[in-house]
Amino acid sequence: GEQVTMLLVVVLFGIWLNSASAAKLGVVQTEGGQVEGKSHRMGLFRSVDVFKGIPFADVPGKWEKPKPHPGWSGILKATKYRDRCLQVTLLQTKTQGSEDCLYLNIFVPQGRSLSTNLPVMVYLFGGAFLLGASNDVAILGDSLYDGKEMADRGGVIVITVNYRVGTLGFLSTGDARLPGNYGLWDQHAAISWVRRNIEAFGGNPDNMTIFGQSAGAASVSYQMLSPYNKGLFRRAITQCGVALSPWALQKKPMALTKKIARKVGCSRTDVDEMITCLKMSDPVGLTMAGKIDVCETLSLSVLSAGVVMDLLEFAPVVDGDFIPDEPSKLFHNAAQFDYMAGVNSMDGHIFAGVDVPSINQKNGNTTVDDVKGLLVGLTKEKGNAAVSSAYSVYSAHWGSAPEPAVVKKTVADIETDFLFLVPTQIALQLHANNSSGARTYSYLFNMKTRIPGFPRWVEAEHAEDLQYLFGKPFSTPLVYFPRHRDLSGYMIAYWTNFARTGDPSRGNSKVPVPWPPFTKNHRPYLIINHKISKSSISYDLRSDYVTYWTETYSSLPTIKREEEDEKEK
Repeated sequence: GEQVTMLLVVVLFGIWLNSASAAKLGVVQTEGGQVEGKSHRMGLFRSVDVFKGIPFADVPGKWEKPKPHPGWSGILKATKYRDRCLQVTLLQTKTQGSEDCLYLNIFVPQGRSLSTNLPVMVYLFGGAFLLGASNDVAILGDSLYDGKEMADRGGVIVITVNYRVGTLGFLSTGDARLPGNYGLWDQHAAISWVRRNIEAFGGNPDNMTIFGQSAGAASVSYQMLSPYNKGLFRRAITQCGVALSPWALQKKPMALTKKIARKVGCSRTDVDEMITCLKMSDPVGLTMAGKIDVCETLSLSVLSAGVVMDLLEFAPVVDGDFIPDEPSKLFHNAAQFDYMAGVNSMDGHIFAGVDVPSINQKNGNTTVDDVKGLLVGLTKEKGNAAVSSAYSVYSAHWGSAPEPAVVKKTVADIETDFLFLVPTQIALQLHANNSSGARTYSYLFNMKTRIPGFPRWVEAEHAEDLQYLFGKPFSTPLVYFPRHRDLSGYMIAYWTNFARTGDPSRGNSKVPVPWPPFTKNHRPYLIINHKISKSSISYDLRSDYVTYWTETYSSLPTIKREEEDEKEK
């Protein structure tokens, strides 16, 4: 008798368990047609509906703006990631991806009843405007940008977007013939598509946040500054990059276009003929021509201090249209967006290690000349006056016989400040100065690196924030410790609260400490790591260095280089 009762309990429990699953969307009607995704169970009464590979625009023409998708009949099975946009591989020996790449992925959290009116977070990936995809590198299991954990824990819809990169995304002649910024237009098309369609998925079209890392963060910054996005989204988050970063704007697009033309056999004295030739060229060849030319740069660096920054050639341009003016003059366009921005404490370390390899060598000796050499490379436009003034600022804390580690860390700091931290601080200040009722928040992420083999002084490497934000310590628990799960939980809470309310401390998620806003005259920032407490709020981030670059350095006269301009003509 007991066994029968037991069996009955088990059977009934099983039936109950099945009915205890969360709601799911099933088939959703979008402007292009019907789509069906897949439901992933996350816990009791909780799941995430995942739609992969929904087209937001038609296959784009070469160096043309994206056009609306013609739509489809029947039900589009949205269960597989689509190709990334055509790009070089990481090792740059070949290309991958396709010209047919304007797709996005949607992650919708569900409870017992169907979600409605959720905040929407649209993610733009990084990759130097040269590579990357919305479903980038799978680290043990799901892709790094898999939005399930963030959607489930934060109660937000997460969307990841593809856009054109490299030659096909950013080639420009600097005029109306090839205006450039095609990758930015793709992002804008995706944001517009989300605005028009997300309600059918349970999202609130009036509460959209765009966020991104590195070149994706610079892209978010450009989307805030462009007049085309007025009223399209409400908030923005930039992680390790802004439009003001020196690598985020191509100031001499025509010179780069001529270089690409040379490589694919399209050199012509007549520019129109050159463009005609480029338009007929094979996309794979064009993409390969846009790869980072390490050899050329290494030989150059012997002649003139080459810097990694000079390798990153593809970037948005001031086209007089999407980006009507210098980025620093466009912050009036961003006045209505709530804005959160920050950097990783060692964002520049990986780049500094290429420019000054001795900083990562156990017995490597980094000399005063190495430090000065790096400064020469970074401050080319100002000539020698800048080098000595920058050197005195950065070596001020050394004392008479500095520890080798101190000198090495200074090299990493110089590159972090110049490429990431100072531009971000300027962007925060400009946002706060121009803001009309919108809020501004600043952070510094300094969790110690998990990358083995780096020196002890290395804190948070470029891109190391992403694994925590996307909840990897929860989805692949075996490779992380509890402290990593703490950090991941904090970040998801702050980010999704911000998306929900415009204030990272208020929303559905409990946070360890309130995060005060950054204002015109008051500059607090949150230090993000696994131990966030009252003392994690600090003020005036690296203000001496920010002041040096923004005031002393920028007031130095720029030197005109005749021979360079001759070369370009």
